[in-house]
Amino acid sequence: MLLMPINMCRPGMRLAKNIYNDDGMVLLAVNVELSQRLIDRLFSYGIDYIYIEDSRTDDIIQKDIIQDETRVRAVTEIRNTFKKVMEDSNKRGAVSYYDIGRNFRDVMKMIIDDLSAHEGAMVMLNNINVKDNYLFQHSVNVSIYALMLGISYGYSRDKLEALGLGALLHDIGKTKVPLGILRKPSQLTTEEYNEMKNHTTYGFNILREEPNIPLLSAHCAYQHHERINGSGYPRGLRGDEITEFAKWIGLVDSYDAMTTTRVYRRPLLPHEAMEQLFTGSGTMYDQSQIALFRDKIAIYPLGIMVRLNTGEYGIVSKLNIAVPHRPIVRVLQNASGIVLKEPYEIDLSKKLSTLISEIGEIKVDDLKLDVDNPTILK
Repeated sequence: MLLMPINMCRPGMRLAKNIYNDDGMVLLAVNVELSQRLIDRLFSYGIDYIYIEDSRTDDIIQKDIIQDETRVRAVTEIRNTFKKVMEDSNKRGAVSYYDIGRNFRDVMKMIIDDLSAHEGAMVMLNNINVKDNYLFQHSVNVSIYALMLGISYGYSRDKLEALGLGALLHDIGKTKVPLGILRKPSQLTTEEYNEMKNHTTYGFNILREEPNIPLLSAHCAYQHHERINGSGYPRGLRGDEITEFAKWIGLVDSYDAMTTTRVYRRPLLPHEAMEQLFTGSGTMYDQSQIALFRDKIAIYPLGIMVRLNTGEYGIVSKLNIAVPHRPIVRVLQNASGIVLKEPYEIDLSKKLSTLISEIGEIKVDDLKLDVDNPTILK
């Protein structure tokens, strides 16, 4: 299968994986043949890329560590909870969300069970989502990343649940930030940015009053923008003043935000985001935590389309666990733009001069398509 940008999809291509809507229902099922109307519909939903069938890559199958049912349940709970908090913002007096802890503990169990069943595997998150739901999908991604790291770090089940709840709800305070600021497509003013920063305090105040939410989880919402050199907010905490859980969440929150398409900017390539994290190693982020994160994340998912600095096009066909940022690429089109009847593979961990230069968002004009057989790249 190919993980193809929606702007490169053509009528006649077939889906290789289901696409779900916000309610967890199948929007388009596997094997559905795409028409222009369906492609336009997916584009209108803000879906960046989808899995497409391709005969030359039938052997490349991504096995999801997180089941579709688990992700759908998590996104649904986040969406319903956040919307309820938004709706209650104008109510007078204290408002209790007694069911938050109970409902999300069930979600935590599902995610932890999924991850535990694949212990040792590398996590691949593809961010195939609707742009309007960035906050919900982002919350789930951060929780998955954090729990994967917590499992690798050896946390007990109770600690994993507290970490997962803190990660899943770390941005709940954004429900108190005006939508005009949250959705602004340009740079925030100083006043707007200061209001945005208040989401950490808002989140802490929401969660600390809930009997089913550990206080440590509430502190994750409060501290996930603190940095170990004191440059973060809201209190400018340093080093061990920041809880270990909040350090994990701050790290993965930054990575997921940097690698996700937003209305005001394009995403960084995964290795570029990792380089940004390492730039802050020992100052903003804990060095040992970044090292573990680097070793556990498959920053280039199987099947994703890439362009190499040599001009060749292909897809990621295998992962190198020892060096996740340098996978094995199956080349489908050479640097001269000629389709290869017999694709070949390049192990980037052995050919160090060859780099991934583009991912996903490849211009259609740069890649020749076979008009008679649009599922084949040329």
